[in-house]
Amino acid sequence: MLVDSHCHLDFDVLSADLDGVLARAADNGVGAMVTISTRIRRFDAIKAIAGAHENVWCSIGTHPHNAHEELDVTASDIVALSKHPKCVAIGEAGLDYHYDSSPRDAQAEGFRNHIAASRETGLPLVIHARSADEDMAAILEEETGKGAFPFVLHCFSSGVELARRGLALGGYVSFSGIVTFKNAAEIQEVARFVPEDRFLVETDAPYLAPVPHRGKTNEPGYVRHTAEKVAELRGTTLEAVAEQSTANFLRLFNKVRLP
Repeated sequence: MLVDSHCHLDFDVLSADLDGVLARAADNGVGAMVTISTRIRRFDAIKAIAGAHENVWCSIGTHPHNAHEELDVTASDIVALSKHPKCVAIGEAGLDYHYDSSPRDAQAEGFRNHIAASRETGLPLVIHARSADEDMAAILEEETGKGAFPFVLHCFSSGVELARRGLALGGYVSFSGIVTFKNAAEIQEVARFVPEDRFLVETDAPYLAPVPHRGKTNEPGYVRHTAEKVAELRGTTLEAVAEQSTANFLRLFNKVRLP
């Protein structure tokens, strides 16, 4: 069984054909998926999708692009919302200096609020990091010094150094369709050396469809192609990667109870 540890089923392009998306995922061996929050004020839509499907779970959080819009949401607010039975993670939250859609100080403040919620609940923090490797590593190291919290560097597209520093803190690394791209040599290097018990696979659907679907709308069923590439890079089989990544997912997202 494969798990898509990160997708966005509430986004219109997927929600418009949700039954078809879920059926195609099942046809490709995807037995579970987490639909990820990008705005806390849209949590009702996220939890409704998770509540309606036994193999879908959700998270609660604010994407760094939207950090400035939800700074009034406290760590305590996030903790309270995370008690929903199908909510299994905090985030996605983090730093994105590529687009800088939100002021950097707002991104950092929001990120630290999410870290506090993760630390309090024990739920894994789903981290978005883009073009912010040094600041991300510094915050993770500083905050871990205050008390450990579980986390995953989702849709990994950063440098080798951030991967190593994140792993040293006990974090996980999740690979998306980017790992299948020809120009992704550094990410492919990380896929080769990440410890067996610390990697996940995901789609980040509807974005970043893997080869051979690059440029099309991504969906959870395509996580199979990402897993196949990770297997190739690690010199193993799709079946072995599916088994290991699912075991890793269940260890990290330990609130999930498979049907």
